[in-house]
Amino acid sequence: MKQKYWVPAIERASLILDLVSEHPQELRLIDLSKQLEVNKSSMYSLLNTLEHLNLLSKDKEDTYMLGPGIAKWSSSYFRQFDIVEAFYREAPDSFNKVQEAMQLGILEGGDVLYLGKMQSESRVQLITNPGMKFPAYASSLGKAQLLNYSKEELLMLYPRYNLEPKTPYTLSTVDMLYENLQTAQDQRYITEAEESALDFYCVGAPVMNHNRKIIAGISFTMLKSSWATKREEATTEIVQLARRLSQQAGYADKI
Repeated sequence: MKQKYWVPAIERASLILDLVSEHPQELRLIDLSKQLEVNKSSMYSLLNTLEHLNLLSKDKEDTYMLGPGIAKWSSSYFRQFDIVEAFYREAPDSFNKVQEAMQLGILEGGDVLYLGKMQSESRVQLITNPGMKFPAYASSLGKAQLLNYSKEELLMLYPRYNLEPKTPYTLSTVDMLYENLQTAQDQRYITEAEESALDFYCVGAPVMNHNRKIIAGISFTMLKSSWATKREEATTEIVQLARRLSQQAGYADKI
């Protein structure tokens, strides 16, 4: 959407950087000119300026890649990124739609360390609060952060193999946990059915950074009686919120 004081040259430079970041060392001046529908003369000026600012580099084949100047901005951005602040800024929209408890947490060893929480005025209140820990294997928020773990990595995390049950439905071994995680590999979320507390269902999703590393997890938690009617919306909202937080952490979503 165009704005009153829009500067087309800056927009074009941004489009160039986006395209080059997606196709490093693949595009020449003529390719960029065609794909972005910018005449070659203007494209030459833009590329030349971006090169001199170290925002682009050109190799011996005359194709472009991002330059070292990008790094100083990205490192500054990631230093200032605060996952808790981002959660409380972005979560209200999803929370208002679903009207169920939301939580944010990070992985600390084999546990989840809760960092943020939003809760409705329901008579049922969660017992976990920011600053508390809970076994990652027994929560969707925790399992979401274990999605990329191999069985060997899970065994390093839980060397006793058997997992302490929180309810009769808690996954009780590393093998069961690994199999459960595998079922969610092609999804952007993972669910939990009374594994952490009886009569509670959850759906969680991972937050990823610019290195495609999972840095946090978020979740919706609700009573079993609400799950049947709210599951689909809660899943959609938690996935979308995770995507927004990941993008703010620098994750480039190619899907």
